[in-house]
Amino acid sequence: MNDLHQLGAQARQASRFLAHAVTEQKNRVLLHLADSLMDRSDVILAANNSDVDSAAARGVQPYFVDRLTLNVARLKAIADDVRNVAALPDPVGEKFDHTTLPNGLKLHKRRIPLGVLGVIYEARPNVTIDITALALKSGNAVVLRGGSETINTNRALVGAIHDVLRVNGLPVDCIAFIDSPDRAMINQMLRLTEYIDLIIPRGGVALHKLCRETSNIPVITGGIGINHYYIDTTVEQDKAVEVIYNAKVQRPTVCNALGTLLLQRQVAAEFLPKVIKRLSQAGVTFKCDAASFAIGNMANSNHRFKIDPAGPGDFDIEWLALILSVKVVDSIDEAIAHIEQHGTSHSDGILSQDEVNITRFLNEVDSAAVYVNASTRFTDGGQFGLGAEVAVSTQRVHARGPMGLRELTSYKWVGEGTGHVRA
Repeated sequence: MNDLHQLGAQARQASRFLAHAVTEQKNRVLLHLADSLMDRSDVILAANNSDVDSAAARGVQPYFVDRLTLNVARLKAIADDVRNVAALPDPVGEKFDHTTLPNGLKLHKRRIPLGVLGVIYEARPNVTIDITALALKSGNAVVLRGGSETINTNRALVGAIHDVLRVNGLPVDCIAFIDSPDRAMINQMLRLTEYIDLIIPRGGVALHKLCRETSNIPVITGGIGINHYYIDTTVEQDKAVEVIYNAKVQRPTVCNALGTLLLQRQVAAEFLPKVIKRLSQAGVTFKCDAASFAIGNMANSNHRFKIDPAGPGDFDIEWLALILSVKVVDSIDEAIAHIEQHGTSHSDGILSQDEVNITRFLNEVDSAAVYVNASTRFTDGGQFGLGAEVAVSTQRVHARGPMGLRELTSYKWVGEGTGHVRA
């Protein structure tokens, strides 16, 4: 359905029903959905192959194709995430912050769904299922608008979702799907103030900018990661190399992958060649400032590694590929200033044994996730024990970091008295 007002109205009505669904019913739906994804794997993967072939024929970037691609292992991981969400506590109805006023009036907060979520996303069919699972468990309806590049995959996934909802007695309209690649639908969606309570874009800078500047509905943005490590003179070098390798190589096409190394000058000449040697084994290439380029060239006497001078703007690029920016800094102050200027407030870390530097970094780097001697790849709803995520928020209002079940709820105040009146 692509009459957005009708679709939005039906989603709003469905959200009222879903808000009162009991936990057992929601969990039953999620477990059935997980099984259905695997039962329909042939259909889903065939649809995905069609989308991947179309994308490849258009000559899109490799990272884009990787994000778009499903296989049996990835589909199983998606199904497992749905089961993980089913196993999590239901946040709806949770009572917290109990207090009793001096007059005896009892107050507490009770967790409630946000209502209707509007999610706009590109090239990631897993988002369709992740958001569906989290929305259902947290009692929210959702309006999904995936990208044209994944239209066939999303049709197959939404078909499975709707069949499961029907069988289990929940309204199909609680997972609404804009089945059109027309980009004009996005602008219309961003103005459905009477039906949608929150817009969550998952895509590139252009999509986030469009949503922030056009939407009449509150927007939570994030998921763009120009992520950094600062390495000081106390670093445990062998361990740090492996952390860097994991953060850059384990899956370079995602928003929590490493983008830039900031090396303390006193350790750069010893440490950087180790990094270059290790990461080059996986095909990583390097964009270096003048100081790190000189060090890299000295380590590259046999021309085995690809090391290039960093160009204007290279430190402001989310590479989403096996490319690593490198800069030598003179102090932690310079490192923090660089992160503030070039970072995206996603995931940044320090590799150090110096408690003073660690404390300063944690206090002064204002990112959604900040790490000490650990991979940035952990910034993920599943890894954080949230089951899945609808997005990684880099904002300060309402939610930061991976947004799981609780981040998809608000609360109401409840006052309980025995005939209390205000004097």
